[in-house]
Amino acid sequence: ARHFDREHPHIHLVFNRVDNNGKTISDSNDRYRSEKICKELTKQYGLYYSTGKENVKQNRLKEPDKTRYEIYEALKASIPRCKDWQQLVRELDKAGIKTKFKTKGNTTTVEGVRFRKGEYTFNGSKVDRIFSYSKIDYQLSLNARQSMQQDQAQSISATVHNGTESIVSGLGGLFDIRPAGSQDDDQAYPYRQPKKKKKRRYGRQM
Repeated sequence: ARHFDREHPHIHLVFNRVDNNGKTISDSNDRYRSEKICKELTKQYGLYYSTGKENVKQNRLKEPDKTRYEIYEALKASIPRCKDWQQLVRELDKAGIKTKFKTKGNTTTVEGVRFRKGEYTFNGSKVDRIFSYSKIDYQLSLNARQSMQQDQAQSISATVHNGTESIVSGLGGLFDIRPAGSQDDDQAYPYRQPKKKKKRRYGRQM
């Protein structure tokens, strides 16, 4: 049934879950089976998936999706500003989001991350695929390297600038350019002999 009673056009699907033998058709893992079918239909009919969550109208969301999108927005804003997990955890804590790491077995090796806000908890990859532990960890490492490179570049630039000023200062104005014949020029060479004026010769007029 196709409906236009909301802001967005949509359809409702009605199907029978009783087979020809009168037995109920199992709905186990129906989410994953439906996802597979949707992908096949998308490819078959040349459709496409949305490129992101930016166009989602969050004011219309209900829980737990509302909280999940709030965590999504907080991660999207915080990760580019952070260089390590400690900094990211502090940033998320300001937004009321708690971070918990999942370790591998009884080891200290981290293999996953969860985010909790209020009564709802989500794995990073469930918030969005780009927010899995490995992808966030990679981005934080990249941020740290870029920040270090920028600091090194600024340090080198400042060193070169200061070194140039020291050299120029040490030369005592040797390469200062003055206009010829200026007062400063006369002061720089006080013992210079003035130029002699040439005497005019007057020939005998006939």
